[in-house]
Amino acid sequence: MNDNQVPSLDINKLKVLTPLGRGAKGVVFLVQNDGELLALKVISRASIKKKAKNNDSDGSEYKRIMFEQEVLRRFQHPLLPKLRGVLSTEHVVGYAIDYCPGRDLNYLRKKQTEKMFSNDFIRFYAAELVLALEYLHGLGIVYRDLKPENVMIQENGHLMLVDFDLSTKLSPKVESTSPLPKTTPYPLPKKKKRVSKLYSCCYSPMMADDSVHPAESVNSEPSCKTRSLTKSNSFVGTEEYVAPEMIQGNGHDFAVDWWCLGVVLHEMLYGTTPFRGLDRKETFYRILSKPPDLVGEPTPLRDLIQKLLEKDPKQRLSVAEIKGHDFFKGVDWGHVVQISRPPFVPGRFDEECIELNKKIDIEDFVHEVFKVDDVSGDVIGQGK
Repeated sequence: MNDNQVPSLDINKLKVLTPLGRGAKGVVFLVQNDGELLALKVISRASIKKKAKNNDSDGSEYKRIMFEQEVLRRFQHPLLPKLRGVLSTEHVVGYAIDYCPGRDLNYLRKKQTEKMFSNDFIRFYAAELVLALEYLHGLGIVYRDLKPENVMIQENGHLMLVDFDLSTKLSPKVESTSPLPKTTPYPLPKKKKRVSKLYSCCYSPMMADDSVHPAESVNSEPSCKTRSLTKSNSFVGTEEYVAPEMIQGNGHDFAVDWWCLGVVLHEMLYGTTPFRGLDRKETFYRILSKPPDLVGEPTPLRDLIQKLLEKDPKQRLSVAEIKGHDFFKGVDWGHVVQISRPPFVPGRFDEECIELNKKIDIEDFVHEVFKVDDVSGDVIGQGK
């Protein structure tokens, strides 16, 4: 996709339906543009200038925004977002991707009658996460922020990995020769039918504030066009998901994503992350020194989690070993993204999230959320 194919969005022509959420750097809105539903991430220019003014950033905030847009332009995968438009005004910058009406994995777990996901649910979502990460690694992109909040559920029930502002570019890593999935849209399943199995034998072709990212680390990240390193020394991520090698500061590579996958699978199985402490210091101590507490009888899923949460990244499972693990025995990896009946299909639109008859001004809303004084550039407080 070249730059000319990504349209510039006119803020005056966007119909803002509701805010979807916020993070440390921006606010995400559900908007309509020419009848299309989009998720629009918006960042305040004043807050970026404030960080630069206080030497909290040397312009890296703009670099991260540009880096994120740059990698989005490159994606051609059904489990990753496409850049649908860019926004730039005097007060804000932003970009739009397709809206995922199923929200994220945490939201889905809370909707279940059971507190935790079943093994079949976990297998489906885990397989799609493996494919998404494998594709990213083939592009040389280390994701570095895998957590349930960043795993969205699309209209067709398949996953979409979002939020790449903590990602970085290393030399591409290709460990598998499995073909890339087609990027054509897949037919929507009928909601009342049973979940399709992932196995080839029965496949029928008929889903913040605790981020750790010191400015001095992220500032050194170059454009993905110039990156040719095999390891990164940045310290980024979300506290409970950070890999041991990142805490130790000896450099890290693609293996940090497989650690994060282990944490996410633990959370899906037990409802909690495996190393959470009373504070950051205790959490990091547990990540570095404690084995995960995998309560229950031995199962292929628990064995997979154990091997993903290997402290030594050199001993951690590779993508080929993950795809060949007993937990995924019989999975037809070439057809996972084509399954037409995923475990949960949200449909096109969640009307409960819309603030009817309420006009929302994007710039005013972002200004209010981040309490930015547009004259001085001072950030008074960022709330939650």
